Amino acid sequence: MGVGVSGWPLARAVARAGQLGVVSGVALDALLTRRLQRGDPGGHLRRALDRFPDRALAQQILDRFFVPGGIPEGQPFRPIQHIGVSPRRQAQQLAVVGNFVEVFLAKEGHHGPVGINYLEKIQLATPAALYGAMLAGVDAVLMGAGLPTEIPRLLDALARHAPATLPIAVDGAPAGERHTVHIEPAALLGAVPPPLHRPRLLAIVSSAALVGYLTRDPATRPDGFVLETPVAGGHSARPRGRLTLTGAGEPIYGPRDQIDVAKVRAAGLPFWLAGGYATPARLAEARAAGAAGVQVGTAFALCRQSGLDPRIRQRLLAAAAGGTLTVRNHPAASPTGFPFKVAHLPGTVSEQDVYAARPRRCDLGYLRGPYRKPDGKIGYRCPAEPIETFARKGGDPADAVTARCLCNGLTATIGLGQHRADGYREPPLVTLGQDLAFLPHVLRDGGYDAVDVIEYLLSAG
Repeated sequence: MGVGVSGWPLARAVARAGQLGVVSGVALDALLTRRLQRGDPGGHLRRALDRFPDRALAQQILDRFFVPGGIPEGQPFRPIQHIGVSPRRQAQQLAVVGNFVEVFLAKEGHHGPVGINYLEKIQLATPAALYGAMLAGVDAVLMGAGLPTEIPRLLDALARHAPATLPIAVDGAPAGERHTVHIEPAALLGAVPPPLHRPRLLAIVSSAALVGYLTRDPATRPDGFVLETPVAGGHSARPRGRLTLTGAGEPIYGPRDQIDVAKVRAAGLPFWLAGGYATPARLAEARAAGAAGVQVGTAFALCRQSGLDPRIRQRLLAAAAGGTLTVRNHPAASPTGFPFKVAHLPGTVSEQDVYAARPRRCDLGYLRGPYRKPDGKIGYRCPAEPIETFARKGGDPADAVTARCLCNGLTATIGLGQHRADGYREPPLVTLGQDLAFLPHVLRDGGYDAVDVIEYLLSAG
């Protein structure tokens, strides 16, 4: 769920109630450093850092980023290094620690299961992020926005603290030219801990054909699947066939986009249904079809334990309760090229004037992709960076015209947006699912808790 919306407080609340609580695994290095610069209210981050296996490394991060009492309002956050094809040790270490902290806090004080959700598209950060989550004992890894064919091997290697490589896509690389990002766990920590628990891998897919593709080879076979429909929040699969749009500019999905659940069931692995399943009736329907359960995002995103800025959450709830909240599936808002759900809320990047007024920057860089320069070296570009910069790097300007900066926008949605030195403050960008039918059943006195969602879903027995 975006960046930090499904954070450790929400995942812990869900796991304590006996369900799989899932944290978002995107940008956890930046979230750790920005929260430390905010003064770490409650001391939660420092408590988790105190349990990190390499205490010297944890102290280095504290010394660099922790500000007692927090930085003054309006002061910019300190930047962090990007992870590239040949990542610097410090950048990888920060990703390891950030993921460890989030999972540690989500698992603290109970025995419920905790998972972490990654985008396959963000390949450069994946090895370090996975390793940090595994150091904290994560129980499951969920991955979508691409096919996680290489992740089973990577999980096996990291559980042994073995060196590992992840093949990555480099735009413009000729056939046969192989590029990878490498991780050496022993070089990142002062001492290597005992072997780690190998978490389950749940691949997020949108068709039975992809289930068949991933299960045909033991090397690529995950431990289960999440089958996601187009109404789920965040990124969606592209419609199969020729892209056509509604009058509101949303992709039209047809019969070819419906998931053949019977074929998925025949693969013999557990699966969960997602996207419009946040009611007791739909949960019962999923179980009757052979699913182990359902994945729910939007209902939890709007609860009190979510990471949404409370002011934004209340505005979303008020608009939804009043029937005025619109969530559109934008075909070209995301730099990834996948359709992306955008909740339309005044003052956010969903508004054209707010989007147009925002200076185009790519300084967090999680969605930037590597490309091969004419001289054979690797560069990085993102459709959300300045259009002239993107074009100079060989990108198609048509891909950049409507691209939103998800990294900065989603980070601002949880109250951690960057304040620029010139006084500009990054505006939020909100993503939700398009099915809000659950809301009247859980909303009381202007809000609700994560446990209210769970009790509602299980109310039909």
